[in-house]
Amino acid sequence: MTQARVALLYPGDRAARRLADPAASRFAALFEAFAAAGIAAEPAVYHDDFADEVEAQLRAVDVVLVWCNPIEVGRRRDRLDAMLRAVADSGVCVSAHPDAILKLGTKDVLVDTRDLPFGSDVHRIDSVNQLEAELPQRLRAGARVLKQHRGHSGIGVWRIELTDSTARPLRLRVRHAQRGSEEELLDLPSLLQRMAPYFEAANGGHMIDQAWQPRLPEGMVRAYLVEDRVAGFGHQAVNALHPGEPGQPAPQPGPRLYHGPDLAPFQRLKQLLEAQWVARLRERVRLPREQLPLLWDCDFMFGERGEDGADRFVLCEINVSSVSPFPPSSIAPLVAAVQARLAAARS
Repeated sequence: MTQARVALLYPGDRAARRLADPAASRFAALFEAFAAAGIAAEPAVYHDDFADEVEAQLRAVDVVLVWCNPIEVGRRRDRLDAMLRAVADSGVCVSAHPDAILKLGTKDVLVDTRDLPFGSDVHRIDSVNQLEAELPQRLRAGARVLKQHRGHSGIGVWRIELTDSTARPLRLRVRHAQRGSEEELLDLPSLLQRMAPYFEAANGGHMIDQAWQPRLPEGMVRAYLVEDRVAGFGHQAVNALHPGEPGQPAPQPGPRLYHGPDLAPFQRLKQLLEAQWVARLRERVRLPREQLPLLWDCDFMFGERGEDGADRFVLCEINVSSVSPFPPSSIAPLVAAVQARLAAARS
């Protein structure tokens, strides 16, 4: 039997591809784990400029694990996604498959699941005119967060709060979640102008409007999953939209601390995900279990506590395109999941 081959795809230029060294990459521990399992893992540094070369490489392996953001150095994933679909159609296991990303990894999933136990007050906005008509009334009930259809690193995520409901036009306190952004005071026409590019077809053509969660200053919990099992947690106390003290700028985001799947404070979340939530999520977006990403994560905010005092977890987003870094505890389950898919393909 020939040795199984796995390619780890991540972005880079021609020099990065030519000089790619598994031992020096950010995935060094994963490369080592595959080698220990008897699986030949190789880097597949990708760029649109040499996509055909990478495609030829991928067609010769059994499994492709992909790490590439929706936008990398100003370029979208269109060329990459088309290539990955072709590679998958040839019989190679691709994770995450572009179709799974569209079902899980865009902000639309917040609308699709808003009535599930981890859902929240979420609306889809399809035009600037709709935003102008609907946002003011929602702001009178509390702050909102506007999110572009697809992005990463806080890009295109905006916290909006009403400062004076009697002013005409309305006066708003606005903050972009992208690192380094400062709070601004804008009127409604200026906000609409700022949001207009997100409604262009190239940027998804719509936005998602989610209610602000007042407990966000208590931190964000990221659950890392290998298929439908929790493989670790990340906890970030000071996150992108963490509010500042009155009259002071918001603090810079702090580090995300990584933990194994047995971290005591989040065992209830683990149990809910594994026993109920992942299955209900799959059913809602019509994604078979065998098409679940091999590695993905869900970001949760703390919602209002239940009558029994238990925390309620509210979905903020799902990350599928480029889940890195990840807890070391994810590596062994990921390698085992790849082995299982290889065995299933060979049988």
